[in-house]
Amino acid sequence: MRQGWPLALVAALAACQRLEGVGKAPAFSPVESGGEYHAMTTPGLPDSPEPGYASVEASLWTGARGSLLGDRRAGKRGDILTVVIEIDDKAEISNSTGRSRSSADSMGIPNLVGIPQRIDQNLPDGAGMANAFGTNSSSDYQGNGSVARKEKLTLRVAVTVVETLPNGVLRIQGSQEVRVNFEVRELVVQGFVRPEDISRQNEITYDKIAGARISYGGRGQITDVQQPRYGQQVADVLLPF
Repeated sequence: MRQGWPLALVAALAACQRLEGVGKAPAFSPVESGGEYHAMTTPGLPDSPEPGYASVEASLWTGARGSLLGDRRAGKRGDILTVVIEIDDKAEISNSTGRSRSSADSMGIPNLVGIPQRIDQNLPDGAGMANAFGTNSSSDYQGNGSVARKEKLTLRVAVTVVETLPNGVLRIQGSQEVRVNFEVRELVVQGFVRPEDISRQNEITYDKIAGARISYGGRGQITDVQQPRYGQQVADVLLPF
């Protein structure tokens, strides 16, 4: 009986946490807790000091970011760029397997120096050595399998360069939360991109992100109703049938 108290206490604490959100819209995650905010507020130390030139500030045609011809694409820690997600995947797989086999065997001794006839006299009616035994066997197997999958997702999200790797590759991270009534839709994007793959519009498509991690989900009343209860999930794991 005493061993059940810890489980009951944990269940009660979980229930209290869920009861706090009754009648309230789900709260947003604090922006300051993400890696994007940390990357923008702490630029980090440069690998090597950048040389300065006296004529750079006075020229109208420099390559600086504020110049008319400057490159405004993201390239260092804390910069922001846009990730374009346009997923339209469709896959259809169909397999069919068939196997069939049949066999028949029979053996008898109709004549062998009169021995079968002598044996037949002592056998019951209908039995004889002419057809000592006969077997028939057959097997049939059919297998069919099919997979049909279709996914379509079109999104745009702003991400932040959180780290510049030694080889020049940029590690990006971004999140977006949209609340409609009592449901929050969450979009999270992470991965690695090359600076040269970023377009002049400071955008990059999802298929150019190495190690891409794209998550699109939600939390709130609708998501909560769609999930089975904790007890049912535990029962599904523990019950063998």
